[in-house]
Amino acid sequence: MSELTTIARPYAKAAFDFAVENNTVASWQEMLIFAGQVAKNETVKQLLSGALAAEHMADIFTKLCGEQLDDKGQNLIKLLAENGRLQVLPEISELFDAMKAEYDKQVDVDVTSAVELSDAQQKELSASLEKRLARKVKLNCNVDPALVAGVIIKAGDIVIDGSVKSKLNRLADALQA
Repeated sequence: MSELTTIARPYAKAAFDFAVENNTVASWQEMLIFAGQVAKNETVKQLLSGALAAEHMADIFTKLCGEQLDDKGQNLIKLLAENGRLQVLPEISELFDAMKAEYDKQVDVDVTSAVELSDAQQKELSASLEKRLARKVKLNCNVDPALVAGVIIKAGDIVIDGSVKSKLNRLADALQA
């Protein structure tokens, strides 16, 4: 997986730089997401691992994507086909998304709580996290009744575990020590 990411990084960076330069980041993101999904299809995967000529493979891939790709997107597909890199499209899409989030100063935050958070709680939590992380925050809320009470917040490498379940586990470990 990390090998594919290493291969995909320069393509994602070039596409992102081009998109920023031409103020088309959103449309490029849509194109790459779609092309990445097409490349994940099992039938297409088998086709990509076959021995077709690069030009033929690029032509088939652009026909599959149809009008979802503009001329520049089709050029990227042709370039990837010529270099035998069409299979890294999903990774290119993921890296592009990460670059866009960094560019937009946005972070996705996974919040797991014991009960459903109200809109007011979500707004308060979002405001606190925006202040702490110095970024726009997009909350992805989940409910896990096993937490008993409290929340677990995951933002990238940062994990804040304020659940009662975790506190009880730490207390049990301390009492057993």
